[in-house]
Amino acid sequence: MNAIKAYGDTLNDGRVQLSFTLPVADSPKAREAARLYVRKLGFSDGEVVYAAPLEEEFTFFVAYGKTDGFIDYDEVRGVEKIDFMSFDEINEYIGDNIGRKIVVVGACTGFDAHTVGIDAIMNMKGYNHHFGLERYPMIEAYNLGAQVPNETLLSFSKEISADAVLVSQIVTQKNVHIDNLTELVELFEAEHVRNSTVLCVGGPRIDNRLALELGFDCGFGRGTYAEHVATFIVRKMVERGIA
Repeated sequence: MNAIKAYGDTLNDGRVQLSFTLPVADSPKAREAARLYVRKLGFSDGEVVYAAPLEEEFTFFVAYGKTDGFIDYDEVRGVEKIDFMSFDEINEYIGDNIGRKIVVVGACTGFDAHTVGIDAIMNMKGYNHHFGLERYPMIEAYNLGAQVPNETLLSFSKEISADAVLVSQIVTQKNVHIDNLTELVELFEAEHVRNSTVLCVGGPRIDNRLALELGFDCGFGRGTYAEHVATFIVRKMVERGIA
């Protein structure tokens, strides 16, 4: 067994930092309530180290606690690390293995109006010195922007024979993204284009496990760049025989 616990001051001491908001005005009583709340969550040695009013009746807290819980790291089954290709390698790979420009469509669907994530992946200038898909000579990229209905994304993707569709979801309150993403996959399946389209989803609360559960081919979270998405798409296309 390879038992691991959270690290704070010393290895495996189980010290954890928590942040949360309580619907009470900032006061000594509120801070004591926050300390007791940490204990109620199962942590020992609860200590509130920061408190600040958000509004008149809401206070944000940062606290520390200690847990005896541990994880057997040998039993964890995570996603295998992907060996990502560079900008030039991706274009060469497409030419050698697919033999034509691939077509990729991206959008924020539903009521999501946040385009920062999809723009970072799609737009020519990209993000943080990583070019977006519009810059790739072997990729024909279409960025549909925000608040795109799932039906519109499906219709456009069929019209241009998209090889891959990228969906960005930032708004996740009350898990609204779950229903929206589930609907999208069901629409592609109903139109019999699911197997011929690589479906990817990204966002700050998206991971590969969730994406696979919802029927997507891959999920991308924080720290994702265009070459990460493009590498997955082209390899999945070759694996699936999409040409």
